[in-house]
Amino acid sequence: MKSDNIEIIQINISGEDKPGLTSSLTGILASHDAFILDIGQSNIHRTMTLGILFMTTTERSGQIMKELLFKASEMNMSIRFEPITQEQYSDWVGGQGKNRYIITMVGRKITAEHISNVTRAISEEGLNIDDINRLTGRMPLDEDERAPKTSIEFSVRGTLSNKGHFQQALMELAKNGEVDISFQKDGIFRRSRRLICFDMDSTLITTEVIDELADRAGVGREVREITERAMRGEIDFRESFEQRVALLKGLDVSVMEEIAVSLPITEGVDRMMTILKRVGYKTAILSGGFNYFGNYLKRKFGFDYVYANELEVENGKLTGRYTGEIVDGARKAELLRLLCQFENIDIQQSVAVGDGANDLPMLNIAGLGIAFHAKPKVRATARQSISTVGLDGILYFLGLKDSWVESRNS
Repeated sequence: MKSDNIEIIQINISGEDKPGLTSSLTGILASHDAFILDIGQSNIHRTMTLGILFMTTTERSGQIMKELLFKASEMNMSIRFEPITQEQYSDWVGGQGKNRYIITMVGRKITAEHISNVTRAISEEGLNIDDINRLTGRMPLDEDERAPKTSIEFSVRGTLSNKGHFQQALMELAKNGEVDISFQKDGIFRRSRRLICFDMDSTLITTEVIDELADRAGVGREVREITERAMRGEIDFRESFEQRVALLKGLDVSVMEEIAVSLPITEGVDRMMTILKRVGYKTAILSGGFNYFGNYLKRKFGFDYVYANELEVENGKLTGRYTGEIVDGARKAELLRLLCQFENIDIQQSVAVGDGANDLPMLNIAGLGIAFHAKPKVRATARQSISTVGLDGILYFLGLKDSWVESRNS
């Protein structure tokens, strides 16, 4: 086709969705050798909106539009035609190299105000919204029948003037609005995460195991005082760990089994692990806690790896010592790197989840680091955080839709 004989036309069709509509319209274009440059369709309730951008010759354009108009009328659909100049089209094609980002909202309930605040922030940053998707299932009118969480994903495009400032603005909206907001660059690594590493205490479980052991040993107050000193920065993690473990001397190992079988599991762990295994993720526990309890969770939920601290046992009782290397923050980051090497993946394909300062080293080097119901200082430092829902909220930060992972035929 010669450029002076080309017409580019965008058509937008909307109305009640029905089988055969897209086939009928594209069939008309095919019968006139029109070339489809772009196509997109979305559905809300029973209403379908279809957009097609096509190229044809000046001689054929009139007949094509006439036939499309008749077909739309026959199917009780509204149709609108818009001519696009070659310059407009070229400018649009040239914009495809702009950065793309994914903004994910997760909460018990997402309101119109939440959406308004986030889209206003997007607009003020000069970004364009390309796509909006609901990741959770359809919402019943009866609140008692609704799922315990809601998630919406925005695909946006543009150049950020200040990425850090924009992320901070989203974090403030999340903190004030009882909703979690993730901001990620869209790219090949986001779509190919393969390994997820979890802290254990106060992440996979809602307690600190060393406190449970200390209470059984009758030294709960002393252990908590040492923990508070460490949190104030008076002693480092290694020193506090050694002092707390020493206080457990003489505790019968049978107590560990009693604690393990009654561990309070964090909301969403079972569903999250079922889905992660179904879609092929490798999972690991990297914990400053103890191997005995990590291995219990490994057997219960199917984790692939466990790295934690080993308590020394003699004659069926704890000695107050540990064996091997202490798993502190630096060791967690090192283990994450080693697991990526072992699985032959780029570290950008990894995810790390934790709640404490001890988790920040691995959160900072992972492709996606998520602070989960974390202390304020950790939440402020981490790039992403979840504070309003259970651990299965992570699935939405990974871009997984309920309809993909929970269908019976999956």
